[in-house]
Amino acid sequence: MTRLWSLLVALAALAFAASPVFVRGFDGFEPSQFPVPLQDPPVQPAGYAFGIWGVIYLWLIVGSLFGAARRGVDEDWARMRPWLFASLAVGAVWLPVAQMSPLLATVLIWVMLGTALRALFLAGDTDRWLQQAPVALYAGWLSAAACVALGVVLSGYGWLPPTPAALAALTLAVVISVVVQYQLHRAPEYGITVIWALVAVIVANTQPFNAAVTSLALIGIIAILSLRGTDTE
Repeated sequence: MTRLWSLLVALAALAFAASPVFVRGFDGFEPSQFPVPLQDPPVQPAGYAFGIWGVIYLWLIVGSLFGAARRGVDEDWARMRPWLFASLAVGAVWLPVAQMSPLLATVLIWVMLGTALRALFLAGDTDRWLQQAPVALYAGWLSAAACVALGVVLSGYGWLPPTPAALAALTLAVVISVVVQYQLHRAPEYGITVIWALVAVIVANTQPFNAAVTSLALIGIIAILSLRGTDTE
């Protein structure tokens, strides 16, 4: 089963990376998908930030193929694989779901986040840059993306105004990220990726300037960076 899981993870990583090829033109939820259409919700990062997906896809593919070819029966890799497979398998179908149902897509991205975080905590200590680092990058972006999706849904369905929805979602993102990074000092790529997303939120809220959202994102960046001072490893 250990070798089988290594092959399944590699196949899931390839399917996940291939999904944008088959679902073209998706740049986030469309305003028309919500009862309360909203252009440029304040919780959403600037568009350039989504370019990180290319790095995530490539790194996951390289890491999983290396794992399947060279570490297929390595127990140090084995514990994380079922959880990473589950996250990537859901990710492979996320884009078509997102085009049909923002609510279901939001539920699925939280499933992706939960299983990715579990995989990250179970990742072994060997081959750090091919085993742990790509999962940390992936889980870090999902920590931001899942909360962004939640914030968009909260405002898009009229449950909260745009700025309060953004503040609630970003507060959740910061809490999750600080807790995870505090407990997992050995994976700084996780926190760096969340910071990448928060910087893009600040950029997106400069024109027009949203002081509340910008300030909260800045506080989140400082909180994550401050954890370096608590490193014991």
